[in-house]
Amino acid sequence: MEKTSNNPLNKYFRQPAIYMNLPSKGTFWSQGSLELPVTGEIPVYPMTARDEITIRTPDALMNGSSVVDVIHSCCPVIKDAWKMPSVDVDAVLIGIRIASYGHDMNVDTQCPGCQEENSNSVDLRNILGTISCPDFSKTVPALELKIKLKPQAFFGVNRQNTVNFEEQKIMEALSNADLPAEDKAAQVSQSMDRLIDLSISAVCDSTEYVELPDGHRVTEYDFISDFYKNSDAAIMKAVQNQLSEYAKESAIKNQKVRCSSCDTEYEVPLEFDYANFFAVGS
Repeated sequence: MEKTSNNPLNKYFRQPAIYMNLPSKGTFWSQGSLELPVTGEIPVYPMTARDEITIRTPDALMNGSSVVDVIHSCCPVIKDAWKMPSVDVDAVLIGIRIASYGHDMNVDTQCPGCQEENSNSVDLRNILGTISCPDFSKTVPALELKIKLKPQAFFGVNRQNTVNFEEQKIMEALSNADLPAEDKAAQVSQSMDRLIDLSISAVCDSTEYVELPDGHRVTEYDFISDFYKNSDAAIMKAVQNQLSEYAKESAIKNQKVRCSSCDTEYEVPLEFDYANFFAVGS
C-alpha cells in the first residue's frame, strides 16, 4: 500500500471494503507468505485503476502474474500469492470482486427448456460462504506406506494450466500442419512426455509426506518424485483419484437460476475467466 505520509489526501485513499475468512483458515501457507490477523479475517481492498488494467492484460493473465499482482494489491496481508494454497484462490478473488464492484454479479445463460437467453443476478456472498477446504488429515494407503496430501500452491496450478494450454495449441497446430507423419509422431511423443512430467510434478506438489512403516516421514521433493516415477501405476492413480475428490469438494457449486420466460429453474456453473469475471458491470 503506497502512501506518502504528508499527503493531505491520505484519508481519501481506499480502505478495506470487506473482511473475509480463508477456506484454509491460514493452514498450508508456507512461512512468511501470509500475515494472518488474530481475528482470522483478512482485509480486502477494492481494486485500483491500475489493478483493473492489470487483470485484463492477456499475457500477464496467461502467466499468472496479473492475478498475483492484484491479490498483493487488494490483500496486503498476503505476502506471496504464488504460494497461496489452491483452496483459497477462488475465495480471495471473489472477495476482491465483492470489494470492488459489490456482491451482485450478472450471469448470462440460455434456458435449457425454451432456449431463451437470460441474464440472472447471483449473490457472490452466498457463493463465498459455500467454499470450503476439504479434510486433508486422512492419508492415502499405498502398500505399507501412508501418503499425506495437501493443496497445491497457486504457482503449480498456474504452471499446469499454462502448459496444458500450450500443449493444446501445439496439438491443434500439428493437426493442421503439412508435416510428414513421422515428424508429427515425434512432436506428439514430446508433448505426451511433457504432460506426463507435469502430471507427476502436480502430484509431488500436492504431497506433504510419504510415511514409512517405521513412522519416518519422507518430505524431500526429489525423493517423492523418484517414488512416483518408479512406483506401481496403481499408487499414482489412487493419489490422483483422492486429489480429484478434494477438488470436487472445494469447487464452486453450480448456481440455480430461473428463466424469465418459461419460469424453468436450472443450474449454471460460475466460470472463472478472470478477465470477464472482473469486467465492470458484469
